[in-house]
Amino acid sequence: MTANIATTRASKSWLTLTGLILLSLIPMLAGAVRLGELTGGAAPTVHNERFLDSPIPVLIHIISVTVFSLLGAFQFVPARRRRTNRWHRAAGRVLIPTGLLTALSGMWMAAFYPHPLGDGDVLEALRLLFGSAMVASILLGIRGIVRRRFTTHGDWMTRAYAIGMGAGTQAILLIPGSIIFGSTHELSRTVLMGAAWVINLAVAEAVIRRRARRLPDRSAGTHTHSTNLTGITA
Repeated sequence: MTANIATTRASKSWLTLTGLILLSLIPMLAGAVRLGELTGGAAPTVHNERFLDSPIPVLIHIISVTVFSLLGAFQFVPARRRRTNRWHRAAGRVLIPTGLLTALSGMWMAAFYPHPLGDGDVLEALRLLFGSAMVASILLGIRGIVRRRFTTHGDWMTRAYAIGMGAGTQAILLIPGSIIFGSTHELSRTVLMGAAWVINLAVAEAVIRRRARRLPDRSAGTHTHSTNLTGITA
């Protein structure tokens, strides 16, 4: 019976990993195309001119979000964390700076790049709001691990990861939105992109609540008992 439960949990963990990687692929492919434009001397267009004029922020964002989304996905596999604790800690030391760079570069682009067609002031405000929430979540996660409150740390890093994965959910929602309303319809883009962040955070809260029911708060326990995205120990 115990073996069956363990097998089921392991299968669910690897299914989660697969889903997170697939969710990352759409924005990663878009980032790869953008990277090719920036490094391949693409001709300026209405879609890429703002990036060609100021390429550093978008380069930082593409690289950091790729590392954060892929490496972070593996932190949701408990068996891997237990077997390779040293890898888990090393990966965590990469995730904090890449997560912060993801959020801060995204906020910089929202604030200083010219708005593309279909983006307005409300969407800019949402990008700044959720970017700030991601930074705050990472900082609260750091505070949790410093205070050896490992479950609290894992909860905040889960929220940060959910926000960082917003681009994947946005891509899924914007495909039917573009078909119905057009790719530059400002209201639909704003609603759908905002909804993507809300959906991701709702899923994160469901994961956190389920984990809380299964495990006690181990404020002085080992970090392997919670979804620790940084692996830093005090």
